[in-house]
Amino acid sequence: MAEDFSAALTAGQAGFLPDLLGLEWRVAMPGHVKGRFDVDKRHMAPNGFLHAASVIALADSASGYGCMISLPEGGTSFTTIELKSNFLGTARDGGVAVEAKLVHGGKTTQVWDAVVTAEATGKTIALFRCTQMILRPKG
Repeated sequence: MAEDFSAALTAGQAGFLPDLLGLEWRVAMPGHVKGRFDVDKRHMAPNGFLHAASVIALADSASGYGCMISLPEGGTSFTTIELKSNFLGTARDGGVAVEAKLVHGGKTTQVWDAVVTAEATGKTIALFRCTQMILRPKG
């Protein structure tokens, strides 16, 4: 069974945006990441609905962490070159969860799909896809 990096990722994000948003990682294995946060005021837009940026931060962090722990041989890091999100719902309280999966793991790019849901209802809040460019040492 693959190593679970969830505790290391959670510890490593201290003081960075994912930590400031209270993102928690439940599963983090090559090709698959699950995480969540408890909705509070910092996640909301002034209109009283979940801020789209909070949802994107969760999905993008899950995908980015997944990329880091799924790098191909010779890859040292990554950068996001494209992301897209379709918003289908919202949450005003409770928990918000994400499940991200690697759908393409090449030598130069990875593509990740993530589904963000309201934990209480299981309703899909957003569908997310991003493409990561694999970085390698120059030389």
